[in-house]
Amino acid sequence: MKRENRVFIEKNFIVIFIAYGKAHLPEKALKLFHRMDVEFHCKQTVKSFNSVLNVVIQEGYFNRALEFYSNVVDSKNFNHVHPNGLSFNLLIKALCRLGLVDQAVEVEGIFPNPVSFNVLISALCKKGDLARASKLVDNMFLKGCVPNQNGRALDGVRVLVSLEEKGHRGNEFIYSSLISGLFKEGKCEKGMQLWKQMVEKGCEPNTIVYSALIDGLCREGKTDEAKEYLLEMKKKGHLPNSFTYSSLMWGYFEAGDSHKAIHVWKEMTDNNCNHHEICYSILINGLCKNGKLKEALMVWKQMLSRGIKLDVVAYSSMIHGFCNAQLVDQGMKLFHQMLCHEPKLQPDVVTYNILLNAFCTKNSVSRAIDILNTMLDQGCDPDFITCDIFLKTLRDNMDPPQDGWEFLDELVVRLIKRQRTVGASNIIEVMLKKFLLPKPSTWALAAQQLCKPTKVRKTISECWSRMCC
Repeated sequence: MKRENRVFIEKNFIVIFIAYGKAHLPEKALKLFHRMDVEFHCKQTVKSFNSVLNVVIQEGYFNRALEFYSNVVDSKNFNHVHPNGLSFNLLIKALCRLGLVDQAVEVEGIFPNPVSFNVLISALCKKGDLARASKLVDNMFLKGCVPNQNGRALDGVRVLVSLEEKGHRGNEFIYSSLISGLFKEGKCEKGMQLWKQMVEKGCEPNTIVYSALIDGLCREGKTDEAKEYLLEMKKKGHLPNSFTYSSLMWGYFEAGDSHKAIHVWKEMTDNNCNHHEICYSILINGLCKNGKLKEALMVWKQMLSRGIKLDVVAYSSMIHGFCNAQLVDQGMKLFHQMLCHEPKLQPDVVTYNILLNAFCTKNSVSRAIDILNTMLDQGCDPDFITCDIFLKTLRDNMDPPQDGWEFLDELVVRLIKRQRTVGASNIIEVMLKKFLLPKPSTWALAAQQLCKPTKVRKTISECWSRMCC
């Protein structure tokens, strides 16, 4: 490439850095990094920097990694390399492996993510510094960085148990985050078990912890049990907040019990708890799902009269309500209001699918196509539900029936021409799952956008393997 005066891009080097890592040649990766700008006229960024740093750390050269980090970050020659979250995670990892936990904790000056916290907490626990580990866990939750964000609520529980065995008590922030995380991960029994342990240990639950439990029970469909905890919460003098009531209201609507959901709404009013826009959206959505369009319209008008912000969920719910009541034109009026809203309220794929389904059900395919065109013009990509709506219509309502192959193939081409490669690849995946192979010309067009020519076969193979899974 150099001999032929080809232009180098950073990706070329990252591929080689990865190869050096697999070949256990970290020093060669370091040397090539320093040659990038001078010899190949390709500026290094944080991407190549992190790639090399990771190679050196993976080989266990932790001191060398720290030296490399300092040389690049402190050098004027590399002022275009700005460390990011991954850089700090790698630095923290190297420091902890060298036993320099104090220095690793100091790196926490950036806004940390769960990976950083997990490495630091693990290092402090191994060092036996449980007091600092406990404080770090508290800090983690106070900053809104909870284990369930990376699907590790059980790991968080184990850390908590380890700390409490050494005499460090968990607080309400820790328990609420862990209980919420366990329920969100579908570990209902573990969540209830942690609740009981908390109570047995004398940690008095407050509004935050009660709300986490109530939300978790509602997610599991145990709304009546959640209501019992709401009553217990009030008896103990802890006032429910809008999040508590919203969770319970959502739970009742999901269970099809709109009467109890509306009762919760009224209870909020009686207890002088403010209804914010999320509460209104849940109420409108629930009423429309349960066929109570008239009541939903009353709530909608109340929102407008009180100047409460209308969000995409509220609009989509009302549009859905109108479409279910065969009032598609009124749904379209709301849709146009969204497009003209100031500041602009961008309809999402859910909104478009509601309208597409309504028109296709009425066999108004031409109007559905108009909505699809608007969807593409507004920068919203179709999803598998969009595809299924059109495939069902083409199969059931056309004479003769069509399998939808040409329709989806054309949709892929349109998306690629708009450089919407993610949307295009999603449609290709839908086609492969339904054994509707794109045209060779479409494959070629997709390959130009999605990968280099040498990787076309690999990309096709990956699509097929995902389909088989």
